[in-house]
Amino acid sequence: MGKREELIVGLDLGTTKICAVVGEVTSDGVDVVGVGSYPSVGLRRGVVVHIDQTVNSIKRAIREAELMAGCEISSVYAGIAGAHVQSINSHGVIAIKSREVTPADVERVLDAAKAIAMPFDRQILHVLAQQYIVDDQEGIQDPLGMSGVRLEAKVHVVTGAISAVQNITKCCERAGLHVQEVILESLASGESVLDPEEKRLGVALVDLGGGTTDLAVFLDHAIRYTAVLGLGGSNITSDISVGLRSSIEEAEKTKKKYGCALHAMTNPQDLIEVASVGEQKRRQLSRSILAEIIEARVEEILRLVDRDIIRSGYAESIAAGVVLTGGVSLLPGIQELAEQVFDMPVRVGVPHGLGGLADVVQNPIYATATGLLLYAHRHSAQNIRPPEKAGLFRRWLQSMSRWFKEIR
Repeated sequence: MGKREELIVGLDLGTTKICAVVGEVTSDGVDVVGVGSYPSVGLRRGVVVHIDQTVNSIKRAIREAELMAGCEISSVYAGIAGAHVQSINSHGVIAIKSREVTPADVERVLDAAKAIAMPFDRQILHVLAQQYIVDDQEGIQDPLGMSGVRLEAKVHVVTGAISAVQNITKCCERAGLHVQEVILESLASGESVLDPEEKRLGVALVDLGGGTTDLAVFLDHAIRYTAVLGLGGSNITSDISVGLRSSIEEAEKTKKKYGCALHAMTNPQDLIEVASVGEQKRRQLSRSILAEIIEARVEEILRLVDRDIIRSGYAESIAAGVVLTGGVSLLPGIQELAEQVFDMPVRVGVPHGLGGLADVVQNPIYATATGLLLYAHRHSAQNIRPPEKAGLFRRWLQSMSRWFKEIR
């Protein structure tokens, strides 16, 4: 193992769960050293709707991650999603002053590319370079040091509602955390579940979360299109609740235990037990009925994603197919259903490229949180401070001190 240098913390603020993953930066990459998760009750479709509840969920998840990692977390990289997120491709052009491209020239051309008209209630989250053009030479990934008189940049600009970003930041600050950067969740997920060759050939990443479904299209190692749909696993759970006349909690348990996204894969003779609202006695029904309910909603979500892929203009360029990730991708049969909808190869992506406790996070539900670690490691120089070399008693004392502050 490489020498300990610093820690990074990724905070996935999801509709159904808050997840914190602590990564230790080493000479070999990033090692997972702590994971914390807690149900999310203050967010809806990726947007904060109750600050106090969200703050409490963040504190619980962070505390669990601190305990496992043996450190005190003071800052995080937070993920953001929601239907308010929008993106646009833009283009910037400048003259090269010294006839050789310098870092200042690259910064100027990116500034020119992001100078787009925006409503006053929106802000830019990311300016992602797709390619640079020096004079008439296209397809340049890194123009530094190249000779020329004209520098162009084609970029993908991601914007979000200022209020949504501020609310996420405010919740983290109230939980005692400094937000290093707010990162688009689909961009982060792509860091952890996609292979470089897939990004080169062309791939569509579909992150099926609890409240939103995020789409990101990559081609030639650059992100080309992003979109967020306000549908996810919560809608499937709601359909089950209505269809089976059960509570939301019971519907969620039924989905996780017996759910299947493809009706044809179930046996009509298989029976499951479900508790109805207001009835103490559990009743039996065919598992295929549950699968029909799930398949209808999942197919709707996937067809909306397919419509967005066609709208992006890159449907014919996705040679590597579609990668599904997120909690909903755990449903049996979803890969087969997705192949029918998209008419292209589909696989379920799990986080990779991590060391340490990597086996703990080898699950699609951790795609965003682990992706935030990798994104921060690859794009940021400064992260949170190393853990204090405190003894067990001192850490216990610090935990008790924070607990007394909360109950006062």
